Amino acid sequence: MSLTAGSRPDGTCSPAAVEKPTPVALATAGTKAGAATAGTKVRAPGGKSKGGTVAFRIRLRRDRALILMTVPVILLLLLFNYLPLLGNIVAFQDYDPYVSSNGITAIFHSPWVGFEQFSRMFEDPLFWSATKNTLLLFALQLVLFFPVPIALALLINSVIRPRVRAVAQAIMYLPHFFSWVLVVTVFQQLFGGAGVIAQTLEQHGWSGFDLMTNADLFKYLVTAQSVWKDAGWGIIVFLAALSAVSTDLYEAAAMDGAGRWRRMWHVTLPALRPVIALLLVLRVGDALSVGFEQFLLQRDAVGAGASEVLDTYVWNMGIQNGDFSYAAAVGLAKGLIGICLVLGANKFAHLLGEQGVYKK
Repeated sequence: MSLTAGSRPDGTCSPAAVEKPTPVALATAGTKAGAATAGTKVRAPGGKSKGGTVAFRIRLRRDRALILMTVPVILLLLLFNYLPLLGNIVAFQDYDPYVSSNGITAIFHSPWVGFEQFSRMFEDPLFWSATKNTLLLFALQLVLFFPVPIALALLINSVIRPRVRAVAQAIMYLPHFFSWVLVVTVFQQLFGGAGVIAQTLEQHGWSGFDLMTNADLFKYLVTAQSVWKDAGWGIIVFLAALSAVSTDLYEAAAMDGAGRWRRMWHVTLPALRPVIALLLVLRVGDALSVGFEQFLLQRDAVGAGASEVLDTYVWNMGIQNGDFSYAAAVGLAKGLIGICLVLGANKFAHLLGEQGVYKK
């Protein structure tokens, strides 16, 4: 057996021989130290920087397939959501679509009037009447409609048998796919003057009624229609949140002696609180958008005084009366107020310790 310098007879090396640096290693170490001193970044294998983050260029190359998949979506978003925003410029004009050969070039030939359309909006009593109806309906739906999906989700979640739960969910989802024409027709057949309930009462000697033409009860009627149509669909988000709750929490609460209501109060509702805060913020942002078709279909039955909301008001002024600039001004003000409401509600959610739509 031939032995090298520093090796032992059994073939192993002494610690001194292992740790002794060679001249080449010393030169390499000196080069790395010099590069580090000069500020050169040292990257870990896989393109990660020293802090563990992946460089932007490497992420761009790594995720190029996902980025290419999002390009059509971004183009559609720009084409149908952001490009039409440029049309709001007519809110500052006395827009006349017939001043030119087409509506787009007419924008460049229409006179500028500044904030005149907005001043007219604030002086219009019909605008304030529509705003009052919109806010009243929003408050009513927030109190009577918003808690219903939460209660339904808790009810379905408490059903143990999966088949019963699936059937109940399917029945609740079904009205969401009905059009507003069908929903209004169903309510007309039930609560109208010639409806089933009124006819049955008259056959037994009582006086009938017609809820569909009662202007005083119209706000409650449309709230009931919204609950019947969309409450079942709204439970999807809450059921998804409930499915993420660990069963260990329920078992630990049960071992501590908590009953069904205690487990719901201390386990289920805290798990739903972030989702409730998020949906509440989004709902407040849509406070001025309570619907369009539902009110337009029933406008002739109860009159404009009870059914006029901001969406139908914009439609009447812009499409029926041809006052495009004024309708654009009302729509633009409605959108700006909605943004302010979302920001305010999100700030309030942060004060309550919730994340809201976005983080701080």
